[in-house]
Amino acid sequence: MIPAGWSYAWQNGAHPWLVAGHHAVDALRTGRAPLIESRADPGVVLAYAGLPDGNRHILPFLEQRRGGQAHHRRRTVRWSDLFSGRATATADLAAVGLPTRRTLPPGTPRSLVLPLRVTLVVPVRDGAEAVLRAVSRKARQQHVRELASRGRSLELATGEADFDSFYDDMHVPTMDNRHGAATRSMPKEAARRCLFRCGRLFFLREEDRRVAGLLCRTEGETLVVRLAGVADGGPEPYRHGTYMSLYILVLQWAAGQGLARVDLSGCEPFLSKGILQFKRKLHPTVRLPANHFAGKRLWLHVRRDTAAVRDFLVDNPPLTVEPDGTLRALYFHDRQRPARTDLRWASPGIAGARLADLDAFLTGEPASVWAGPDPAVPR
Repeated sequence: MIPAGWSYAWQNGAHPWLVAGHHAVDALRTGRAPLIESRADPGVVLAYAGLPDGNRHILPFLEQRRGGQAHHRRRTVRWSDLFSGRATATADLAAVGLPTRRTLPPGTPRSLVLPLRVTLVVPVRDGAEAVLRAVSRKARQQHVRELASRGRSLELATGEADFDSFYDDMHVPTMDNRHGAATRSMPKEAARRCLFRCGRLFFLREEDRRVAGLLCRTEGETLVVRLAGVADGGPEPYRHGTYMSLYILVLQWAAGQGLARVDLSGCEPFLSKGILQFKRKLHPTVRLPANHFAGKRLWLHVRRDTAAVRDFLVDNPPLTVEPDGTLRALYFHDRQRPARTDLRWASPGIAGARLADLDAFLTGEPASVWAGPDPAVPR
C-alpha cells in the first residue's frame, strides 16, 4: 500500500520532481486511452477519454450538470481515433484529457481547449482589512451583520478529538448530503496525517456552538483549503452566510500570521461550477494550478448539433486557455438561447470573455471577443 503522505504529494505536490514524474507517466500513455461513455435518458450523451484525472473531476461534473442516472460503457481506444472522432461517434459531446505535449489536430471545427483544472488563490499580504474590502459588497455586508448578530468567532483547534469531530460530524455528513454517491474526499486517516498534522483546523463558532469547519494544509507561505463541512451536514447554516464568514475569518487569520496567500483549491473550468461562483466573491486570482495540472488540457469536441447539446453549452460557459496559459470565458448563445452572463466571469487572472453564436461555432467560425461586464448579446 502506498503511504498516505506519498499519495497526497503525488496528487497535489508542486515540486518539480513530482511534476516531471507525472509528465513521464503521461508520456507512457501513447497508443491507447481509456474511454467512458455516459448516457442518461433523456440527456446529452457524454464521453470522457484520456488522462485518468478527468475520471475523478471532469466526467462527474458534466454528469451532474446534465442530470439523470448515468449509465457507463467503458472501452479502450486509439488516441488517433479520439482526435478523428471515430472513437466518439456515438457521443453528443466528447471531452478528452491530455498533456500539453500531445499535439491536437489543427483547426478542428466545433472544438475548444480548456485547462483540465483551475485553482483560486487569494493574496493576503496587504492585511486583514484589505481582505475584507476585496470581498463582494453583499457578501461583506452580510458577514459584518451576521458576525455581530450571531456572535460569530473563529476557533483554531489542535486536539485529535477536534479533528474527529470535524471529520465525522461536519465533513462526512456535508459531503453525503451535497454529493451523495458522487462524493470525492480524502479517507479519514489520510486527512489526519496529511492535513490536520501538517496544517490548521478552523471552526466557526456562534456563541458556544461550532457551526462549520475548514481543514487546511500549510505549505510554506501558503495556506491551502482542503476539506470543509457544516454541523450535521444540514441546510440551515447555508441560509446565514456561514461558509462565507468562515472563509473571510480564515483569510484574515492568514493575513495576521504573515502568510502570503490562501489557496482556495481547484475546480473544473466552467463558470457554472457552484464553488467557483461562490469563491469569486472572495476576489481570488483564477489561474492554472502550480502542480501537474498546469501541464494538462481538456479538449472539448461537440459531436452533434442537437437542442440538448445547445442547451448544455449555453448553460455551462467554459474557461478556455490559450497556448500561453491565458484564461478567457466563453459564452455560447443563439436566437433562442441568450448567453448566460448571469454566471459571472470577471476575476483576476481571467483576461476577458468571448461570445460565440452557436450557429457559427457549429460550422467552424471563430467567436467574437469582448472584455466588458455587460456585452450586447443578440437575443
